[in-house]
This record gives sequence, C-alpha cells and structure tokens, in this order.
Amino acid sequence: MYSTKDNLQVLHEDNHIIIINKRSGDIVQGDKTGDKPLSDVVKEYIKEKYDKPGNVFLGTVHRLDRPTSGIVIFARTSKALERLNKMLRDKQIKKTYWAIVKGHLNKSQNTLTDFLKKNPKNNKSKAFKKEISGSKKAILHYTVLRKLDRYSLVEIDLETGRHHQIRCQLSNIDHPIKGDLKYGFSRSNKNGSIHLHAKKIQFTHPVNKEKIIINAPTPSHDSIWDACN
Repeated sequence: MYSTKDNLQVLHEDNHIIIINKRSGDIVQGDKTGDKPLSDVVKEYIKEKYDKPGNVFLGTVHRLDRPTSGIVIFARTSKALERLNKMLRDKQIKKTYWAIVKGHLNKSQNTLTDFLKKNPKNNKSKAFKKEISGSKKAILHYTVLRKLDRYSLVEIDLETGRHHQIRCQLSNIDHPIKGDLKYGFSRSNKNGSIHLHAKKIQFTHPVNKEKIIINAPTPSHDSIWDACN
C-alpha cells in the first residue's frame, strides 16, 4: 500500500490530466476493503503540490485490477474527464500490456477471440468459444517478446476491455499469468502481485490535442521483470 504520496510514481502531469504508474496491491478507487485508494493519494499529492484549498477534483478514467501494476490515467478537470471517457468508449485510447506467462507459446503472434461471462459471486470470468447468454465478445492480440526458461514475456494489445480479459484469455490457452492463482497459475507471488503490467498508453490529449505516448517502467526489485528489460 502507499503509505505516503511521496513514493507516488508520476509519469505525466499537466493542468488537465495526471498519469500514475500503479504498484501491484494498490486499489485505484475505494472498495469494500476500506483500504486507502490510489485516487485519494493522488488528490493529496495535488492538494499539497499546488497548495489547493478545499476539495480537489479528480476523475478516474479507467481502473486496473488490484494485483496488476502499470499506467492509470486520472482527470484533473471535468472537461478532461468527459472527453477521456468518450475517447475510451470510442476506443481512441490505445493500451499495451506486458505479461509473464507460464511456459512457451506455440505461436509467436496470435489473436484470441472468446466470449467471456463474469460470475459476480467469485469475481471471475470464464471464456467460451461461442456466444452464450450474458457473455461478451473479447478480442486481444499478443506477440511473444522473449522466452525465459519456464516463462514467456508477451505483449498484449486489447481490442475490447472485458472483466479480467487478459487473465482469463491467456489462462484459457493454458498460459496463465505468473502468480495468478485465480486463473490457474500453480502458486502465488510472495507479494500478492501477478506479472501483468499496463506498459504503454497512446492517445490524443483531451484538451490541448497533443499526442501523448507514455511508457511505464516494470516493477523494480523483481528478478523476473528484470530479466525482461
């Protein structure tokens, strides 16, 4: 957990948006656990840095699963939030993920298409090859970047954004993400993380229209991630 805003890793910051490299284990928004969310830490950071009186506006544009690390965009103005939400719906924000998965994949590049159905009772999605009642179509593209002894580093581009999509689809082809017990990996990581990282994001700034391309460093002090850089 973030004990202080001082160890916040800010990747980009301007008057309208702030982009953070989230650590695994942190929640983006408050939930039933009652743990302090990243959104509150970012508000404290902005309030102190810019000496802002009263409440600080901060809009959450998208979320990452708690055990996942990497890029999270927050909006600092309502105008930016409204426009970023529309860009997200219109698929104008391109996200690229890195995952370390079990074993070596048969194909160095592939597209996975499944129909995912979420089970709210266990907060887990299941993949089906054909559409069933309540399922949503899920498409991702992957490229193998590196083969390690027992693992592979894959880069993933999402075409859709479904619940636990990357975790579920990779598990469904028998290559679960390292540490992801929920989706079939044999053991958890000591720190409770999974080796899934939101690595890169590309979009047009919602206000000044500049091209934004951000790369997030992978988690430090991790021998598996270190072997991939």
